[in-house]
Amino acid sequence: MFDLNKITRAHIKDIEAYSSARKEYEGDQGIFLDANENPFGQLNRYPDPNQKGLKQVLSKQKGISEEQIFIGNGSDEIIDLAYRIFCTPSEDAALSFSPSFGMYEVSSRFNDVRFIKIPLDEQFNINFQTIKESLENPKLKLVFICSPNNPTGNCLDANEILKILQSFQGIVFIDEAYIDFSNESSWLEKLDQFPNLIVSQTMSKAWGLAAARIGIGYSSKEIIALFNKVKAPYNLSQLNQDAAIKALNDPSSFRQNLNKIKLERSRLTEELMNIKIIKKIYPSQSNFLLVKVDQATKIYQALCDKKIIIRNRNTLIKDHLRISIGTKSENNALLKALKELS
Repeated sequence: MFDLNKITRAHIKDIEAYSSARKEYEGDQGIFLDANENPFGQLNRYPDPNQKGLKQVLSKQKGISEEQIFIGNGSDEIIDLAYRIFCTPSEDAALSFSPSFGMYEVSSRFNDVRFIKIPLDEQFNINFQTIKESLENPKLKLVFICSPNNPTGNCLDANEILKILQSFQGIVFIDEAYIDFSNESSWLEKLDQFPNLIVSQTMSKAWGLAAARIGIGYSSKEIIALFNKVKAPYNLSQLNQDAAIKALNDPSSFRQNLNKIKLERSRLTEELMNIKIIKKIYPSQSNFLLVKVDQATKIYQALCDKKIIIRNRNTLIKDHLRISIGTKSENNALLKALKELS
């Protein structure tokens, strides 16, 4: 049975969170002489450290309590805090899969946590039997699952993920950065069923706010309280909070742009099939395509020379490139360049 008290690092349970001026007085009206701010200017006041306005909008849209929502400076902050809260440096371990999002392993190095990397199968899916023994390791505290997966674009098998949630006594962190492009249901629907589940989403992809760095973590009230305890007091600027609220309050523009990307994803897939140097295109439920080619690095460099920048994934998956879905004109330029290289 999952025990949050047992898995949380002892000193994290015992520390008191820093209390900033804006936490002690949460009103927005008054003469503010409490935070050593400059009284002049348009951006002279500290941002809301609790991101109340943004959480209210998300809570209403997702049907999830504000107390179950954490706002991070990108998903990277949420990943890093998970390590800091649950993994003792030089002692504990985290597990993820390969190929997948590289930040899980990078953050493990920053936090001096052993990283266990399990290969996905030939269909880029999880095979529970390959990790069953690792899940029984008492030093394993975190399992990271990216679904839809980056860089493969597919949603990982829900039944295999369910087996992990049901058997693992640590934290299962499901990264849904690309869920808006998918036809699959979000694991947010399972939050109340699994007290060890963290689901992260982002406004960097489908919402078009990569520059604003808005990562969102959803979990139990108890886990979110730990994240709020250890985060930096003002981890998200007011400019970025306001940008997120503005975007969330314009769902019609979101849906319009999302549909455009999905249509271009389908068109680009069909067009790429007719290009000789493209050997395989993998089905995608994200805003990118993974393609197999011969001499990936050579093709990547040739495209760079034409000022068309894609991602060379050759070192991760031999002879594979990752192509983000652009505008129609950007995608046409890519197709033209690839045809010229064929």
